[in-house]
Amino acid sequence: MGRRFTGLVLAAGLLLAGCGAQAAPPASDSPSPVPRAGLAALAPCDLLTSVDRSTAGLTSLGKAKTIGTARACDWTETGLFGLTITLDDTTSLADLRTGKGKQLTVGRHQAFEAVDRSAGDGTCAVLLDAGRSASAQVDVSNANFRDTDLACRRAETVAQLIEPKLP
Repeated sequence: MGRRFTGLVLAAGLLLAGCGAQAAPPASDSPSPVPRAGLAALAPCDLLTSVDRSTAGLTSLGKAKTIGTARACDWTETGLFGLTITLDDTTSLADLRTGKGKQLTVGRHQAFEAVDRSAGDGTCAVLLDAGRSASAQVDVSNANFRDTDLACRRAETVAQLIEPKLP
C-alpha cells in the first residue's frame, strides 16, 4: 500500500503542477477601455489635497458637477467665498481669453487672470493653458461681493496649487 500511495501522491503532484500554467484569457468582443491621458485623466475634486485645501482656506470637500461639457468641482466656505475648479477638454486658453484681465505665467503654464477690478464685485478667475485644446479655470467669488483683490489672491493661490498637476 505504501508504494501505491506514493505513486498516487506523485501523480497528483504532477497533475497539480500542470494546473499552475496560465491559460489564455477568454476572447472578448468588447474593446479594452482606452486609458485616459492628459487633462481627461484628472478629476477636478482630486486636484486639491487636504494640505492644499487648508492652504486655500477650504475646510470641506468639494462637490463634483458638470458645466456644459466640462468637469468641475465646487467648494463653499459659507459666509466667506466660493471656489470652482473647471477642467475643459475642448476649450483652449486662447478661446477663453476675453474681456478685461492680464497675462500671467503660473509655474510652467501660460495663464490669464480674468477680472474687472473697476467693478469691485469680489470675483476673479485664473485660466490656465492645459494643452492644445484644453484649459483649467479657477473661479473665486467672495460672499460679500467685495474685495476683488482678495478674490484674485485666492484664485492665484489655488492656480499655483493645481498647476503642477496639469499636463
